[in-house]
Amino acid sequence: MPITGEEFKADLHAGKPKMGLFLNSASPVLAAQFSHSGYDWLLIDMQHGPMDFSTLGHMISAIANGKAKSMVRVSSSQDRAGIQQALDLGADGILIPYINTAKELEDAVGSCRYPMGGSRSVYFPQPSTNAAGLLGYVSSANRNTIVAFQVETADCIKNIDEILAVKGVDIAFLGQNDLCMSMGLYEKYVFPEMYTSTELSDATNKLKVAAVANGVVLGIFLFGTDRVAEFQQQGFNFISIGNDLHHALTQAGTHVRKLEEITTNLAAPWKRQDTAMF
Repeated sequence: MPITGEEFKADLHAGKPKMGLFLNSASPVLAAQFSHSGYDWLLIDMQHGPMDFSTLGHMISAIANGKAKSMVRVSSSQDRAGIQQALDLGADGILIPYINTAKELEDAVGSCRYPMGGSRSVYFPQPSTNAAGLLGYVSSANRNTIVAFQVETADCIKNIDEILAVKGVDIAFLGQNDLCMSMGLYEKYVFPEMYTSTELSDATNKLKVAAVANGVVLGIFLFGTDRVAEFQQQGFNFISIGNDLHHALTQAGTHVRKLEEITTNLAAPWKRQDTAMF
C-alpha cells in the first residue's frame, strides 16, 4: 500500500530523498506508466502543460494506479480554483509557482487546507473522498496534503525569511532557471555559467539557511542526473530530474546517435534530420 502524505513528509524530514518527474504531455497513459517506473512522485504541470481539469482528473487517477504520489503545479498563487480542483480530484499535493511575498504564499496555503488551517471548501462526493469517505478524507487531509512553493524570483530570495515563516508549508522548491532570469544572470553570463555563478550560489545559501531555520524541506528542479548528488549533499531531498517530454527526447537522442554510429560504414549511412532539440 502506498504511504500517506504525512508519512511521505516525515520521510523527507528524516533525510530520505524523494525523486520525481514533471508531467507536461497531458497523457494519462504516460502518467500511469511513469507511476510504475520507480519514482516517488509525479507532478502534473498545469502552469506549462496543456491540461484541462478533465484531463487532470484522468492523470491523477492514472498515477494512483501505481505507487507514486501525485502533485499538481497550479498556474499561480491566486489560482484558488486550480488548487480546489486538483485536490478534489485526488491530488496528494500542490506546487505553487512564482511566490514573491509571504502574503501570496499565505493565501495559497489557505486554499490548500480545510478550516481551521485554511479556507478550502468541502464537497461530496469527489474522487478525493472515494477511498475513505467524506469524514475519513477531510479529517486527515490537512496532515496528508503536501504543500510546496517555488523559489524562482529575486523578490522571493529577498523576502525568503518572511516567506518561509508562513505556517503550513512543507517544501521550498528551487527553480534555478527562472531565478537566474529574474536576477539578470542570463544577461551577465554565457550559458550555462549562470548555474555555477556566485550570485546564484549566494541566493541558494540564503534559501538553505531560512529553510533549515523554519523546518521546511528543500526541493529542486534539475534536468538530468548530473548534479543530483551535489544538491542532495546540500540538503535538497525533494528532487525532480526533468519532465516526461525531456525523458522522451533524451531517449530519442540516444537512439538517433546510435543509428548514425551503426550505419556509418554501410553503403547507405543514415543521417538524422536537423534538430535544435539535442
